[in-house]
Amino acid sequence: MDGDPAVEPELDSFSLFLPLPYRVAFILVLGVWAWGSNLHYLHLIKIDVPALIRYPSRSSPSQSSHHLSTYRFATLLTLPLLLSLLLFWTITRGTTSSVVRWEILPNLYLLLLVLCFLLPLQPLSRTGRYRFLSTLKRISIGGLADAHDGKFGDILMADVLTSYAKVLGDLFVALCMFVSSGKSSTGQPDRGCGGQFLVPAIISVPSMIRLRQCLIEFLRVQRSKGGPEATSAGWGGQHLANALKYASAFPVIILSALQRGYDPAKMGMSEAGLFRLWLSFVFLNSFYSFYWDVAKDWDLTLFSSAFERQTPEHPWGLRRHRYFHTKEIYYGVIITDLLLRCT
Repeated sequence: MDGDPAVEPELDSFSLFLPLPYRVAFILVLGVWAWGSNLHYLHLIKIDVPALIRYPSRSSPSQSSHHLSTYRFATLLTLPLLLSLLLFWTITRGTTSSVVRWEILPNLYLLLLVLCFLLPLQPLSRTGRYRFLSTLKRISIGGLADAHDGKFGDILMADVLTSYAKVLGDLFVALCMFVSSGKSSTGQPDRGCGGQFLVPAIISVPSMIRLRQCLIEFLRVQRSKGGPEATSAGWGGQHLANALKYASAFPVIILSALQRGYDPAKMGMSEAGLFRLWLSFVFLNSFYSFYWDVAKDWDLTLFSSAFERQTPEHPWGLRRHRYFHTKEIYYGVIITDLLLRCT
């Protein structure tokens, strides 16, 4: 029967093993583990992350550290995911029809994942989840805390969302296919579910949030002219340059959508021309973002003058004050960042 999920085209081996909803769930849970690992490592090298993001410190030595609480929450998210996967693999046995038919299992886990963040249960790192949700709500409606109220945490959250933009798009695709008649969220992903531009619009939201934050910071600098912070803040040009970095993502997203639904009757250029235009904006966005990571966010001298790069006070292209004494760590991260920005 036409449109029956049971007769969808054959899935590739990876999709049979880990369908789209499970891939989304896996990356979301992995993010919690990564946050715990960051807290743990930075705690070991004496960087007080809770103080940086204005998060309440532990009132008693008997309380679990922030990274242990995060690990505990991540474990509580991981165990049902593993059980759901084992049950899914046992039932489907790698056959396309069964994988498509049993879409309920990964979607039930996604529901459980959402509930774990929303339910006010103390054992589930209640304070941390509340802070996460309140920060998410504030930045989602265009807010940005002041520096003394946790501005760095708001920026950090928005940057994480930009890294998860594709995951958010895939989450929508999975849910859209789950509720659509004749489709299965564990079948072939339909990136056009909901319309040609709906998924791209969702993917662009994190960049919009971060763009707005940059503009808010610029306006705050403009309003503070003549105040005690005016000298150190300058005129705010760096915030505008940062805003431009996030704005450069929009042409890439729009042109990607146009390529996916290319119609020669509606487009004023050939498909090859559209691809070249997209590639140009990808190059601009990727290398602008890479430059900003290295020169601004990490304050390294790789793109500075030859004198600053080669000064004997620090290894070539790095900086004088470093938390990691091994220079190879910095070079490895720079190369990794370049590869990730270009893929």
